[in-house]
Amino acid sequence: MLKKLFGLDKKEAAPVQPTQEIVHSPMTGKYVAIENVPDPTFAEKMMGDGVAVEPANGTVVAPVSGEIMQVFPTKHAIGIKTPGGAEILLHIGLETVNMKGEGFTAHVKEGDKVKVGDPLVDFDLALVKEKAASIITPIVVTNQDDLDSVIKETATDVVAGETPLLTLKMKG
Repeated sequence: MLKKLFGLDKKEAAPVQPTQEIVHSPMTGKYVAIENVPDPTFAEKMMGDGVAVEPANGTVVAPVSGEIMQVFPTKHAIGIKTPGGAEILLHIGLETVNMKGEGFTAHVKEGDKVKVGDPLVDFDLALVKEKAASIITPIVVTNQDDLDSVIKETATDVVAGETPLLTLKMKG
């Protein structure tokens, strides 16, 4: 009786998971199909499906809202988990791990919550062009088996935090 009187009998509703999420471009630049990334790990979708961007500058922003799951020690790659459970990997340039973090400044750490457009990393574009295999940056869904579908948007020029690249349909 007291529980009912004080509203203690009500169970907390589980948070509603989104059924669809949009992955925006993390950079301003040119759209690149994942199959055209000059690295078989990405082009053959070994890490997962997605798209890529050839950046026009060295600013990387959050393409989705969510939680930072991983910031690689070399700051060239970041993993983000969305509220719906999609896991997104941003890999700045190709073979940039060999730069050992030189030219990269991370603005987030594991466990941080981010919104679309929040700054993630700044990097020296000229230095990456000089030292890495490519500046092309893959954006990959690494847990695609947990989703119903990944729909690729078509674009040519993309704007950081604004241009939609992928529509993720969540299982549910």
